[in-house]
Amino acid sequence: MSNTIVIGAQWGDEGKGKIVDLLTEKADVVVRPQGGNNAGHTVISEGKQYILHLIPSGILWPGKLCVIGNGVVMDPIALLKEIDGLEEKGIAVSPENLLISNRAHLVMPFHREMDAYKEANRSVKIGTTKRGIGPTYGDKVDRIGFRLHELVSDPDAFRARFAARVAECNRLFESVGLAPLDADAHAGELLAAGERLAPYCADTVEVLHREIKKGSTLLFEGAQGTYLDIDQGTYPYVTSSNTTSGGACTGSGVPPQQIHRVVGVTKAYTTRVGEGPFPTQNDDLADRFHKMGREFGATTGRKRRCGWLDLVLVRYAAMVNGFDELAITILDGLDDCPEIPVCTHYELDGKKLHLPPASAKEFARVTPVYEMLPGWQCDTTGVTRYEDLPANALAYLARIEQETETRVSMVGVGPSRDQTIIR
Repeated sequence: MSNTIVIGAQWGDEGKGKIVDLLTEKADVVVRPQGGNNAGHTVISEGKQYILHLIPSGILWPGKLCVIGNGVVMDPIALLKEIDGLEEKGIAVSPENLLISNRAHLVMPFHREMDAYKEANRSVKIGTTKRGIGPTYGDKVDRIGFRLHELVSDPDAFRARFAARVAECNRLFESVGLAPLDADAHAGELLAAGERLAPYCADTVEVLHREIKKGSTLLFEGAQGTYLDIDQGTYPYVTSSNTTSGGACTGSGVPPQQIHRVVGVTKAYTTRVGEGPFPTQNDDLADRFHKMGREFGATTGRKRRCGWLDLVLVRYAAMVNGFDELAITILDGLDDCPEIPVCTHYELDGKKLHLPPASAKEFARVTPVYEMLPGWQCDTTGVTRYEDLPANALAYLARIEQETETRVSMVGVGPSRDQTIIR
């Protein structure tokens, strides 16, 4: 297996955690290059469900090194809760199998307060998780952010700079009627977290390049999805990082020529959490999934908006990420559909669009144009070989390949690790 990036082709929640978990068997190092604990990856292994927010899915495999890269914004308290939660389930976490970039920026208590206040007072809601991710990336760009090395290497300097920043934020909070933060109390909590995290702190760029020279295989676990990318997504309804394949390089310090394979992950239909245009949204389909107990956000628990497969989105995602292959997840979700609409293009003001428009206003006005494909109306959850899928399911997958010019290499037919068909 070559060095591989796994990227969501929709708005996140595509099932990347399951695909990464599957590919980890042949990988040596699993890298999380961007995002924060606003993302959630759900993996079911040996009958147990694990929801991971910051730690790469490779932590569930013994003998694998997991790396949280410099492009991640990390809440130290949330990360420790995640580590403790895994250990309670019998998953050992130590500096032997988890390293965190000393350049990773830290989510601070005032970032969470800012995030919640901004979302509550926006005229146009973004649908943020209110975990402080956007304000943390904002401080990073503004060059006033806090990085992990500051927390673990110089407690006195960190405490002084943190107190000054809290005092600045408190003046803002008080001016809008928010309660001020207790700098000493929060600094104490963060420094205690820093002591626990110090053994995990490393120059992960050096570590990854050392692993490359050793011949180790790297697997990059993208968070969220293409249409939440700050540049390529449905702006302004996006996250604050680059969730496309290029972000894996900048967020880890691994150069592009060391990447050999990009796998795009898409559901057999489309979902979205949060605000923003969604051309193929279908409330009847959403109700069906919600009644089945499916399609609730791993991070927020919010009901996901659901719709038919939008190949305009997947087509563009294949272009900007350079997908070499596609993994289609939850094909079994369509098992009982007599007919399945698939969006092949949009129409807008009399024009035919094969790619999504840049403008969110225009994107909200497009009309999806569907092609009706026959369903297979039988249970696929027990199928283990690609050629044994129903004929209409194979035709459905072939249509996806044709429209995206990308080969389907994996198909998910259930939540468990062993319910993924390798072609």
